[in-house]
Amino acid sequence: MAAIAMENKRKWIYAKKPKGIWFQRRQWVGYTLLLIFFVLPFIKIGEHPMLMLNVVERKFSIFGTLFYPQDLYIFVFGMMIMLVAIVLITAMAGRVWCGWACPQTIFMELVFRRIEYWIEGDWQQQRKLNAGPDTDARAWKKLAKHSIFLLLSFIIANLFLAYIIGVDALWQIIREPVEQHLIGFLSLIVFTLVFYGVFAHLREIVCTTICPYGRLQSVLLDESTVTVAYDHRRGEPRGKQQRHVDAHHLKGDCVDCKLCVHVCPTGIDIRDGIQLECVNCTACVDACDAVMLKLQKPTGLVGFYSAATLEGDAAVKSKAVSVRTLAYAGVLIALSIGFAFLLANRSIIDARLLRATGSSYQLRADGTVSNLYTLELTNKSGKDIPFMVSSEDSTVLVQRVNVIDSLKRDGTAMLSFFIIRPKHSIQQYKSEVIVAIMSNNKKIKSLKTTFIAPVAM
Repeated sequence: MAAIAMENKRKWIYAKKPKGIWFQRRQWVGYTLLLIFFVLPFIKIGEHPMLMLNVVERKFSIFGTLFYPQDLYIFVFGMMIMLVAIVLITAMAGRVWCGWACPQTIFMELVFRRIEYWIEGDWQQQRKLNAGPDTDARAWKKLAKHSIFLLLSFIIANLFLAYIIGVDALWQIIREPVEQHLIGFLSLIVFTLVFYGVFAHLREIVCTTICPYGRLQSVLLDESTVTVAYDHRRGEPRGKQQRHVDAHHLKGDCVDCKLCVHVCPTGIDIRDGIQLECVNCTACVDACDAVMLKLQKPTGLVGFYSAATLEGDAAVKSKAVSVRTLAYAGVLIALSIGFAFLLANRSIIDARLLRATGSSYQLRADGTVSNLYTLELTNKSGKDIPFMVSSEDSTVLVQRVNVIDSLKRDGTAMLSFFIIRPKHSIQQYKSEVIVAIMSNNKKIKSLKTTFIAPVAM
């Protein structure tokens, strides 16, 4: 492990400030995603946040559509689509998610490490500062850096909490006295300390050791996966370039400058081959290309290659994509179709119909039999809706006990009603009846239940 020394102690990594065309592209992608992250909690579609994962109240809002625990199967489908999409991207391009889109990498490399460069200087200045004596200048720099880190961690914690409970609830925690929102306030403190610990101390260890995705990479890659790699055929044997040397003793293009190692945020040597710790950030590509240009040699000594390309496996190189990649793509398409079908057929209300506890049938004086039921409704439409309960069988009468004819937005309602049937039409002790829930003369839900009654003689 690059971040762990041989004596099993932490080896602090000082990454050289990257620059180059790939770093510029990564900045465009990263800062765009940061902008989305900071803006998304404040965007509402209708009256709901565009994205909210309220695990406390078990209520989720995705693109302004509310999902409840009853919609868990839809949510699971969505999570599976995201998982398979990441797996597919990894099979095709390695850990490009880690280097270009993961929030941990974006915040670490494009925010916190940039502040570190600004206050403490580039990697050599940071190394000297940490190894040097405890001076006032050193203390002030450390104080300034960690104060800004804490402030940023607090801001991120607020945004993170906004994704969980929503912006409106977060504003209440901010405006109202602490004692009224003690749990929310403590959550902010905990999240702040966690983010500060991650970005100020754990740093690359999150990517190389803690995150399970990095461990899974070895089983997701194959010979056709294109990832950041070193072209050893062209680069070896590495060494300083010399003039007037015998043609039989020519060295490879790698001059062993170690810039690819110095710029690596996880502290690996890309020349040692494809490694789990590589997050495809392309910092080594920019560093090596800059050296090659100075030496008037072709760029791409470190670039995007598959294992088959580097080993010269013509059979694998001839395949545009591997069978495994096609299988992942097929699963992703199937899940997406299933997800779209579930969304299209999602009911705007959730209903649970039960026979009243401890009740049996009632024989009525007019020759009918009644059963008592309770119905629990949850409004998932995002607006107030009128409703009524009826039967799909013309011989079955639904008689309400409590009159509730509308559901509030995001509200629930509990109502009781009798199902009444003529005794002469009953042929068996237990029979099935279907109850329809109507809204604006349109059936929005059908429910099956059991009706019990003595058999007519």
